Amino acid sequence: MESTEVESDILRRVRTLLRELDRHHPACQCDRGMLRWTLHKKIDQNPSNSPVLVRILVKELERAERGDFRHYIIPLLHTLMYALIKAPCISDELCGRVYDFCKKLLTLPKPFCTIGLDYAIRLKMERTAPGTLYQRMVISEQSLKSNPYPYQEKIFIFADPELLSEAICNALLTDTEAAQVSQSPRASMCYVITHAMQAALSEGWDISSLERALQDMPTSDVEHWFQQVVEAVECAGDKVNADRGQHTARLEKIYHGILSSWQAGDTPLGRLPGTPLPNPSISFHLWTEEDQLWKELVLFTRPLSQSCEPECLSQDLEKFEIPEIISDCECCQQTRFSVLSTDSGIERDLPGAAEEPVAPGSTEAEQSRLQRKGGIKKKPSPVESVAFLQAACNSPGMKCPVKPQRRLGIPPEPPAPCQRLHTARIVLLGDDRILGRLARAYHSLRKRETRRVFLTPRLNLQFYYIPVMTEKPSTLEDQAATTPEELCEVAGYLGRADPWYQSNISTLCHMIPKLATMPSSPSKHLVTDLFITDVIAYYVRMGTQPVSFQVYAVKVFFSDPAQEPAEDVFLTELVTQVQDNVSHRELSMTKKKMTPDGPGIDLTVTYRKVVVSEREKELVMSLRSTGLVMKAIPASEAEDPVCLNVNITEMVRVNNLSGRSFSAVANRVKTRCIQIRSTEQRSFTVCLDKDSRRTYRNVVSLEVSPCLEPSYCLQKTRTMKSSLPKSEDVGLVKYMPKSLQLPINTFAGIIQ
Repeated sequence: MESTEVESDILRRVRTLLRELDRHHPACQCDRGMLRWTLHKKIDQNPSNSPVLVRILVKELERAERGDFRHYIIPLLHTLMYALIKAPCISDELCGRVYDFCKKLLTLPKPFCTIGLDYAIRLKMERTAPGTLYQRMVISEQSLKSNPYPYQEKIFIFADPELLSEAICNALLTDTEAAQVSQSPRASMCYVITHAMQAALSEGWDISSLERALQDMPTSDVEHWFQQVVEAVECAGDKVNADRGQHTARLEKIYHGILSSWQAGDTPLGRLPGTPLPNPSISFHLWTEEDQLWKELVLFTRPLSQSCEPECLSQDLEKFEIPEIISDCECCQQTRFSVLSTDSGIERDLPGAAEEPVAPGSTEAEQSRLQRKGGIKKKPSPVESVAFLQAACNSPGMKCPVKPQRRLGIPPEPPAPCQRLHTARIVLLGDDRILGRLARAYHSLRKRETRRVFLTPRLNLQFYYIPVMTEKPSTLEDQAATTPEELCEVAGYLGRADPWYQSNISTLCHMIPKLATMPSSPSKHLVTDLFITDVIAYYVRMGTQPVSFQVYAVKVFFSDPAQEPAEDVFLTELVTQVQDNVSHRELSMTKKKMTPDGPGIDLTVTYRKVVVSEREKELVMSLRSTGLVMKAIPASEAEDPVCLNVNITEMVRVNNLSGRSFSAVANRVKTRCIQIRSTEQRSFTVCLDKDSRRTYRNVVSLEVSPCLEPSYCLQKTRTMKSSLPKSEDVGLVKYMPKSLQLPINTFAGIIQ
């Protein structure tokens, strides 16, 4: 009777979760975003109910397929896989039904086939070696040392202190620190051992005695058995036709080896205990420096404790030497600081060395002896040092290249390629303004990688976005310019494209500020009660489908001819307004002209019109305008993602009985490249990504176009130097991504 009540309760919760996905029948607003969390927390409290939840979710998936409720499939599949990874023991029959369903998804369009293929591969490995998914997740998230699986992951939460209130930042910092309190490598290794035994040996073994034996062992013994378990599971999971019986026998041998050194008492076999899934490694950062993102990624990829031999460093330095052709690439023309000294430090090589008198009585050999001149030794910053950046020979999976022995007829052995063993999951908290800042930092990072490749071959970079709306905007200008809905346009677009993102992530926009202002409860320190941390962990674990947004480059020309043009990028919006603070000289020159022509300034707009046939046509129009708005985020998921929607406010003269007046008319333009030029002496202001801190004044002209990928520009420059100049891309250039796009991960991507 009790099992029937439990099954009915879980079924009711799953049905409520599905009703939340129906736009015409939304669930209670106070429960949105917490239904999935409470369902998984209920299973965590009693892990023996995991097979019941998996069985119900499989039935609902099959029912959604028969009834053609496709918007239910991906949320149900994510919920099922998350429960299956955390479950201590799931029968092979249930895993087989899920595996067969995932194979059926291969006949559907994206993103169903993509997610189905990914989960089918994981399930096939899980059926061969139970516990593989849990083991790999814990090893990578906790950065445990393991040769069979040397991958590491870390979550970086970035928040702009000028966009979020102090209470929100403190609450996020407190939750992040509380989630890491109970984390330790020893506990994580014990979890991996226990979960592997539960998954492979089922309920017929004394898991409670195993847990107590691991607690009484010294850390060195726990690490020894951990390596044994990881090697056994990975060996079975990597084989195509691995024998599950041999895998079970190997783990059974390890199980008896652990208990053989521990005196077990007469302990009765109780119900199957649950092995928790520890929270991932999370660090919270207040984004106060422009290059802070790049510095944190470098520190994660190359910790300070690691070092490298000088010989290995010099060889790496030669391998990463900057080519001369990079100076000809327009997109990469930045100030480059020298990293190699041209001064040998030898007194004989100094300019004034030849004029110094020779000491009497010294021989020619002594005179030619090399002596180094004394100087000040400056210790460079570990982040900016080239030695720090290139010292990757001691990292996992990488070998320091040995100096090749040059033998006659034997070419030197090429160095081993780098492996992406690190995954950095960047979680942005805030509104569209922090995404604009991310686009700027990402563009700067790509330009760094073009000049000298370091992070790209070693790091897998993933971006996530959680909208958070603070109570008060940072400045009065932001408050007057935008509304809360306009500040979260990217979140609105992602929510329309992915209903599961809307239910679990978009609802945090107002929930996080509310939770931050609530009084702290006595159970605040418990990891199980950390709602925000649990949701972030679920998002980064299951959100694997990116939605790419085009980054646009803007070049700004100023009224002062001596001032150099400014180059910047934006992601969401560009706004221009007529500048109010006009000088007396400009005001006297334009006073007569403003009276007949009305408010605003005369502009010349040159753009390439976007049509359905994609045949570009350049148009030019002149008008008087008070400002314009360029929207880069599509209004719906069906629109072209690489298209600017430009709304120009034109002032038109109207003649009526009362005299002449002016009315505002909205001109709408769809384009990818546009130029705006003021034909008067007056200038205007340009604001990027709704951020008043990124405002340019005294602007007379600007150019906007899709931002090019820096590596594409470099390769194209090389191709043009080696061959005749051609308009079309030739060679490797045509296979490279041309434009720079910022990918933000969601649960399903874009569902058409």
